[in-house]
Amino acid sequence: MNRNVKKAESKQRRHRRIRGKVSGTAERPRLAVFRSNKGIFAQLIDDETGRTLAGTSWLGLKKSFKGNKSEQAAEVGKAIAEAAKKAGIETVVFDRGGYLYHGRVKALAEAAREGGLKF
Repeated sequence: MNRNVKKAESKQRRHRRIRGKVSGTAERPRLAVFRSNKGIFAQLIDDETGRTLAGTSWLGLKKSFKGNKSEQAAEVGKAIAEAAKKAGIETVVFDRGGYLYHGRVKALAEAAREGGLKF
């Protein structure tokens, strides 16, 4: 079997397993992370109503921002924490989206915690 196919299947399997356990509510939404090759995205989702309460991505960073992808993810983490405060949200459930808690995903999570989110 092709290594890339195996890798994609493993990610999908992890994602399904996580989503079976993690669900967001209006009081405690799900912080969903999507990682692409170029950037990273984060959303606060209320799964009961199917609404996105807040969201941010690397595309929303200042044009003057310079740094590697982990630093970019940390900035997105700070931005999602700020957006959560504006929406009146303090606690969330972290959904790493099948990605390993490592590198950019970890940087985003730690920056969101520093920004005041509890999870």
